[in-house]
Amino acid sequence: MTKNNLIAIVFLTNLFLLSGCVSLKNKGSFENNWVGTWGTAQQLVEPDNMPPELGLSKNTLRQIVRVSIGGELLRVHLSNEFSVSPLKINSVTIASPVEGSTINLSTQKELNFNSLKNITIPARGDVVSDPVKFNLIPNSTVAITICFDETPSDLTGHPGSRTTSYLLKGDNQLTGTFEEGVEMDHWYIIKGIEVDSPAGSAAIVILGNSITDGRGSGINKQNRWTDILSEKLLKNPETKNIGVLNMGIGGNCVLKNGLGPTALNRFQNDVLSHNSIRWLIILEGINDIGGINKAEDAPMLAQELIDAYKHMVDVAHQNNIKVYGATILPFAKSFYDNEYRQNARKIVNKWIRNSNYFDAVIDFDKIMQNPNELDTMHPDLHDNDFLHPNEEGYKKMGESVDLNLFK
Repeated sequence: MTKNNLIAIVFLTNLFLLSGCVSLKNKGSFENNWVGTWGTAQQLVEPDNMPPELGLSKNTLRQIVRVSIGGELLRVHLSNEFSVSPLKINSVTIASPVEGSTINLSTQKELNFNSLKNITIPARGDVVSDPVKFNLIPNSTVAITICFDETPSDLTGHPGSRTTSYLLKGDNQLTGTFEEGVEMDHWYIIKGIEVDSPAGSAAIVILGNSITDGRGSGINKQNRWTDILSEKLLKNPETKNIGVLNMGIGGNCVLKNGLGPTALNRFQNDVLSHNSIRWLIILEGINDIGGINKAEDAPMLAQELIDAYKHMVDVAHQNNIKVYGATILPFAKSFYDNEYRQNARKIVNKWIRNSNYFDAVIDFDKIMQNPNELDTMHPDLHDNDFLHPNEEGYKKMGESVDLNLFK
């Protein structure tokens, strides 16, 4: 890595560690042990992923998420981090879904923010609700319904939800079903859910790109590899109190370019800012490698990735977080494929496997490769593009992770 690039990485990360975003957070009592049960990485929503023409202002949005661990007391994080204007909300509720947009109204609970049901989230800010009693069942889905007042033209959200949201005109907070609403497969404003958990409970953050975000998994099936891992953890008595937070962004890069903030720039917000994080899995780098345009740049880019991994590991270790490095999946025959990009991937994967810099290695490359063509993903496991896993591929990835890493 060049001296200038290394200085830039250290500067950007230190800037996040020192400053962070404006936040209005209710940390709750010191007796609470808040652990993330669901979360999603935030970014500025691109024009193609904005809400339909109806818009969010003066309307009601119902969004469905799948949680990992359960609990009886929870709080919800909302985000306006990428907007330069305030976001005004009239009310927020949480409820158990029945099917599609329909909720069980008897389970609906109103969320308050510093004892008020309405909230203005400042520009570049986020908020956390007051704790609310709610019977949150492990591995269940919950519906978060937001009645908006005025919303900014630049929205914060997560485009790759793989889960359908429902927008209905006007104030429909107490409406049981949004079947007449406009459907979209995006999330807006919602950032995370935490539960008050028993002592010893903790969470895993997974930092990644579209493969962690779940491109190629099923819409509304909640079968990303992170979901499969969560289900596996919940079934094991020794790991049943471990939450899983998916911080994947489709098209994301570690170093530069790509979609959303780079992994380095979002490390504070998407990893360190969460409560009770004990483990971090890093599966990032394929988009950086795919952006190499000259053969002579490949070794340098590979070394820059390695230096970035080292930096993230060092910062995580300073915060008592174990870090597991995941090898980059095969991509021969994909639109990224050429010889010098393959060489860069091999350099990076060799370092991940053999450097002993990570606390452990999760070898997804080996798990997903075609045994007859090692640089190619197994034909039964990719989504017809030789780059992204399909539903069967995600199942194999999630099931392959050794639970002993989290005991």
